[in-house]
Amino acid sequence: MGLRTVDLIQKKRDGHPLTADEITYLIQGYVSGSIPDYQLAAWAMAVYFQGMNAEETAHLTMAMAASGDQIDLTAIEGIKVDKHSTGGVGDTTTLVLVPLVAAVGVPVAKMSGRGLGHTGGTIDKLESIPGFTVEQPQERFLEQINRIGAAVISQSGDITPADKKLYALRDVTGTVESIPLIASSIMSKKIASGADAMVLDVKTGHGAFMKSLDDAIALAEAMVAIGTQVGRETVAIISDMEQPLGRAIGNALEMREAIETLQGNGPADLLELCLKLGAHMMQLSGRAATERDARAKLEEAIRDGHALAKLKELIAAQGGNPDAVDKPELLSVAENQLTVKADRSGYVHSMAAEEVGIAAMLLGAGRATKESEIDLAAGIVLEKKPGDRVETGDTLAVLHYSESASSEADSVASRVHSAYDIRGEQPAKGHLIYAVVTKDGVRKLA
Repeated sequence: MGLRTVDLIQKKRDGHPLTADEITYLIQGYVSGSIPDYQLAAWAMAVYFQGMNAEETAHLTMAMAASGDQIDLTAIEGIKVDKHSTGGVGDTTTLVLVPLVAAVGVPVAKMSGRGLGHTGGTIDKLESIPGFTVEQPQERFLEQINRIGAAVISQSGDITPADKKLYALRDVTGTVESIPLIASSIMSKKIASGADAMVLDVKTGHGAFMKSLDDAIALAEAMVAIGTQVGRETVAIISDMEQPLGRAIGNALEMREAIETLQGNGPADLLELCLKLGAHMMQLSGRAATERDARAKLEEAIRDGHALAKLKELIAAQGGNPDAVDKPELLSVAENQLTVKADRSGYVHSMAAEEVGIAAMLLGAGRATKESEIDLAAGIVLEKKPGDRVETGDTLAVLHYSESASSEADSVASRVHSAYDIRGEQPAKGHLIYAVVTKDGVRKLA
């Protein structure tokens, strides 16, 4: 007797686990159109309320990964380690990590998307470099990684069509906030992209998708469990997004900040997170036995200039002008700047990260919809962050924008000003990294 969708909806509604064949039937049927939206929406709502166990979530992940093209990276020598961030405000880590870990011998085959939200994605940020191209045939992509150790291209072909279709459905049926569905969505794309191992940066706080630490840890545990189930070594870092990471929010501004970080002059929080993520990438690749050893090698690559040289090599290999590394004025530059000043003295206690992200998007740094045009030069540079002392009249932030956003500038400045909470007493020092999640469990660091 064949499977019936309604039976599987009822089975999940009543809290029973589905088999690999049953999950594959649902996903294949939905992608082919033989299972209608309303039935998969009912199933997604059942998952939302009943959850899925680790085996089910792994089966769902693999069914979605198998729904479209899967990239074969076996032609690349060594263990391929991918890195994924759940997103946030000012998340510049990929721009730093790709050349940094490639400089110490870890091959990085990075396929990224364009951003929808506060700023562009990694692809948009790299396109602020004159001439940089993100479109490459797969043969050239693989050849470049074997030759210089790194490549960053836009996702091409038909990767995980099931995820695209299911995510759009979840978005309009109130089923986005389901940890098994979020975890399988992220991991299916990573697995289809061909990585041998994965380091996940799971953000928590005001500017993150997962607002609470408990939810962030639960998502990390689910993704690590999927990786373990399907034979991909996976480590997750839980990092802070109560405030923006680094000081730059915006595409060219973040590219400039990544260059400064590789020169050894970047913001302390961005550098520290990159060293933490990079050390785990090195360990998973077999390039370092311990986190301490890995970190020392990464710090040396920054100090001796190898990491910066690798960025220039990457830019040149993909048609960009490597002179932009030494002459950041060659990057996209905004026509106008507006300073946001403190109206009282004290200490910055907190900063509403999401509000600052939305402010950058209103200046043109991000996309409100997929059709939105992005302004690569627009964004915000934060001169003061939580813990910093400020005096009345000090610059808190600088807005960068083009003439087309001039009418928005004053209201955006007001929004950024309101995002700062300035008080008389000095705040307690916040945490950057809360926990590391592996197949052996959760190790809390804060």
